[in-house]
Parts: sequence; structure tokens; C-alpha cells
Amino acid sequence: MERATYEVAQVLERNREQLAGICANSWQSRTLHALRKCRTAALGGHIDRCDNPGCHKLHLSYNSCRNRHCPKCQGHKREQWIRAREAELLNVPYFHMVFTLPSELNRICLYSPKTIYGLLFGTAWQVIKGFSSNPKFLGADPGMVAILHTWGQNLSLHPHLHCIVPGGGTTRSGKWKSARNKGKYLFPVKAMSKVFRARFVASLRKEFPPQPTAFYENLFKHNWVIYCKRPFLGPAQVVEYLGRYTHKIAISDHRIKSLDNNNVTFTVKDYRHGGRISLLRLTDAEFVRRFALHILPKGFVRIRHYGILSSSRKKALLPLLQQVLGGPVPNGRPPLKHCRCPYCQIGIMVTVAVFDSRGPPKAWSDRLKNSAPRRTPQTA
Repeated sequence: MERATYEVAQVLERNREQLAGICANSWQSRTLHALRKCRTAALGGHIDRCDNPGCHKLHLSYNSCRNRHCPKCQGHKREQWIRAREAELLNVPYFHMVFTLPSELNRICLYSPKTIYGLLFGTAWQVIKGFSSNPKFLGADPGMVAILHTWGQNLSLHPHLHCIVPGGGTTRSGKWKSARNKGKYLFPVKAMSKVFRARFVASLRKEFPPQPTAFYENLFKHNWVIYCKRPFLGPAQVVEYLGRYTHKIAISDHRIKSLDNNNVTFTVKDYRHGGRISLLRLTDAEFVRRFALHILPKGFVRIRHYGILSSSRKKALLPLLQQVLGGPVPNGRPPLKHCRCPYCQIGIMVTVAVFDSRGPPKAWSDRLKNSAPRRTPQTA
């Protein structure tokens, strides 16, 4: 992938003195400063040498922040995670479900995000598990992979949960039971929406102090959105979906089209009008404020596995199910190039020196100049 012309880090860098005043808490400020310094001399770096005898080129790299909110640190993590999940796929239909919270809860999300997002995960799983255990719909123990997103295309607060649910589950005897209509149908969405709303509001009453009656009445005025897409055509589509959503962040660098006069212009996709793409222009302060809304609380887990896909059960259960149902088909993915030499594309880079924010020692700097080829290739 070509390097983006503009980066979120550039916006943060030119507003570094104002970040603390824009953020709601010190954790957000700390995160933004980490993103600002990512892959710059401020974090230090290391010098690697290619182990290919025909190359032996030296390569200087600045350290990354490794923060999950950073636009530049997610590619390798995403590929590693996808490859781990590929080995767990079953040869069954998979459904994509989305649980969305109404905008009336945004105010509480700002003050207690950890609690609200935790309730969203828990309630979604209660609904899936409840409908699955009902013999009328399935009568089996299900599984679920849930991924939290908190943003809309314009960086507004829009908490929703993307869920991957296998089209079936295991019975008490350990046998697989497929969903109705040969896996073409999972559960009635309208019924799920009502149950989801009722259970979430009930949990809300328990977790928070009593709210005015009008607040709860307003929550029941509108239907809550649960969207269930038609099943994926096969395991390959599931992996493609996971690649788009798992380590996605609020905005990628490639969506930013210009940075001028303390303003940020970026692309916005309008799903209400057929995915039409337009440009949105925000001041730096407003852009940073909206971006900070999506920094998750410290230690909060945004990708969770439930039921037969949970870490406590899948190691023993999934190999047995794959023997019966079939496992993933090899898709010929190319090997990861995370440590591959950017010059010869054959050797593996081995670290030979590390340095702090003061930069590499002069001796190594001279060796780098002598080792570098005439034309330095661009690396992603």
C-alpha cells in the first residue's frame, strides 16, 4: 500500500501544545501523544541488517508506538490475527450481525464508556445465546466473535457491535446442529431487537443511579437497530470481513485529503444515500476532539469471543468439529513481510543496534550512508 500523503500524526503534531485542553482525560491525551510520536526519532529506533549473503544492506527504522488506536500500527497486527482465526473456521455458514445503541445513550457513553460498552457486549451475547438455546429457533450452544466500533463516518459517536455468528451450534451431546433452512436463516431480527432493547435498559437501571422517567420512555420510543446480513458464501468471505473490521480505527490516514489553515478535510461515505462519498472539513480542534471520542478506556478489550469460540473451549472443541464439518480451505495467502528485507525482498532483517531519541551513533550513521543504495525504495 502506498504511503498516505497526509497523516493523523501531522494534525496531532501541529496541535501538540493544545492536546491536553482538547481531551476529556489524561488517558486520551497520553494516547494522542503516543500517536504523534509514532515512527519518529522521539521514540528512538533500531538498525537492522539483512541476513541474505548477497545483500547485507543496513536499514534504519524508528520505533512504532504500537497503540491500537494508531493508523500506522494496525496492518501487521491485523494480518497476524486473521491468520490465527483462519485455522478456527468451520465449513458452515456464518452470519454478520450488528447491534447498535441509540444516540440517546451517547451522553452516558461519554462519562462511563467502560460500563456502557461492557453492557453492549454482555447484552448482545445474552440475546444470541437466548435465541440459540430456544428449540423453536435452534436449540444448541452457539458461538460469537464480537468487535466494538464506536464511530460513524464523520467521526461522531456511534457505538455498535459487529458480530460473526456461525450458522448453528453444539447440542448437549456435543453434536453439531445447523441453523434453520440449511443455514440460510438465523433468528427473527424484529424479535431480537425488542429483546435487546429490554435487556439493555434493564441492565442500565441496575448499573446507574435512577434516571428521570422521561429518559427511559425516550429509549422505548424508537426501535433499536439490529441488522443481520445474509450468510457469507464461504469461509473465505468471513476472513475478508474480519480483515476489514478487526483492527479498524476511527479514521485511516488515506481518508485525509488536505491539511490547510488549521483545517482537516477528509472523505465521508454516506450509507443513507447508497455509499456516496463526499468531503468533510473540520477545524483541527474539532477533528482531534472527535478522534479522541473513540479512544477506548485503558485495558478495555474490544474484540471478544464467546461460547464455542471462546478461548476456554475452542482449543478442544473446534478440532473435533472440523473433523466432522470440515475445516478451512487454504487460500494461498502470501507470507508476512514484516521482517523481510525492503531491498532484496529475500533476506530477514536482524537487529544489530538500537538507539534512543538522540539518534544512531555517528559510526552507524556513516555505515548506513555507505550501505544505502542509490535509489531508496518506498516501504509501507
